[in-house]
Amino acid sequence: MPTVLLTIAYDGTNYSGWQVQPNGRAVQQVVEEAFEQLLGERVQVRSSGRTDAGVHARAMAASFSTTRNLPLRAFVEGANRFLPADIAIQNACIVPEGFKPITMAHAKQYRYTIINSSVRSPLDRLYSWQVREPLDLVAMEEAAGRFVGSHNFAAFRASNCVAKTTVRRIDSVRISRQGSRITIDVTGGGFLKNMVRVMVGTLVDIGKGRFTPSDIDRLLQEGDRKEAGSTAPACGLCLIQVVYPDLDNQE
Repeated sequence: MPTVLLTIAYDGTNYSGWQVQPNGRAVQQVVEEAFEQLLGERVQVRSSGRTDAGVHARAMAASFSTTRNLPLRAFVEGANRFLPADIAIQNACIVPEGFKPITMAHAKQYRYTIINSSVRSPLDRLYSWQVREPLDLVAMEEAAGRFVGSHNFAAFRASNCVAKTTVRRIDSVRISRQGSRITIDVTGGGFLKNMVRVMVGTLVDIGKGRFTPSDIDRLLQEGDRKEAGSTAPACGLCLIQVVYPDLDNQE
């Protein structure tokens, strides 16, 4: 019974997030329904993690097992025939039986996009956060470096996060600007619920002068969510890639 690892891109605007849930249509549900139509059997697609409602993905990693032996091309092109325009399978490869996308991932990269302008951008509105006030990128970059390493990120998670441990490893936080567009790339071993969005919201508050870069150290030490910055809107966040060092299908 082959196990297939998929790379999936989706626009999360019209979905309640990746994971199947009682209320709202989830990306996972739509993908599983497409493969049921293609394969003639029900499959459970297990992902490398969850994305919240409104969050996008360029390369979500997810796997499933099937009794059908199809060419890899068929898993891509065949499933895409049954998927809506805002979800598409990008790639498929065979992985060992028992492969677990969430535990075997070495790192994940998220990108957050900000439009820093007093004039709104209609074409970017579903994929970015418009911040009208000028931002101090020097202060934001100094603060971003303080996230790197293994820390207690209790202050940077949703209030309803149920993770057993709040220690996470951050490999890099890179900020770049082109015109009014600011991108914040966060790469790490794993993330708490809303963690990247709270990190971004806090960095923006630092850019506005509401916090100083050294406040990051205090927040990591004290772990009080009420003391951290705002939660950035979901629409600006995109999962860019999931890294599996032992596989050769990664970007």
